[in-house]
Amino acid sequence: MPITPFHFGPGAAIHAIAPKYVSFLAFCSANILIDIEPFYYMATGQYPLHRFFHTYIGATIITVATALIFFAALKLASRVKLPNLFQWQSLNSFPIWLGAAVGSYSHIVFDSVMHSDIVPLLPFSETNVLYQFVSLGELHLFCVFAALSGVVIIGIRRLLNAKHTD
Repeated sequence: MPITPFHFGPGAAIHAIAPKYVSFLAFCSANILIDIEPFYYMATGQYPLHRFFHTYIGATIITVATALIFFAALKLASRVKLPNLFQWQSLNSFPIWLGAAVGSYSHIVFDSVMHSDIVPLLPFSETNVLYQFVSLGELHLFCVFAALSGVVIIGIRRLLNAKHTD
């Protein structure tokens, strides 16, 4: 299923550890952009579902596209009043780039473990050495654990900040 929320778990943990350096919004956006590809092929009944954008070269293009979309939106927000959900308008370029890159490349790694039709190293190799490296259950547990860890870290950070402001 395209655009699975399992991909967001590791992004939540990474953002929680380094919130000033990794944009969770860019991380999630890159994951969603990558999964437009299998969604299209699924909707049109074409196989394989995971093609060019599920390679590391494709993920690099998704990283750049994600960052450019954020920069265009930030420029537009400086001219037109747009909703500032999750404080996205205060993001600067480094967290956007890093969030998009980590989101794109981690997506390829996780999908490589679970989907047999991914060839992540094309055009250099036609093998997927990560396929079934761990079981699907273990992969999902890792993603859920990462998400819960991220929530706990953010919660602890907010509690500590609240105590310092009292």
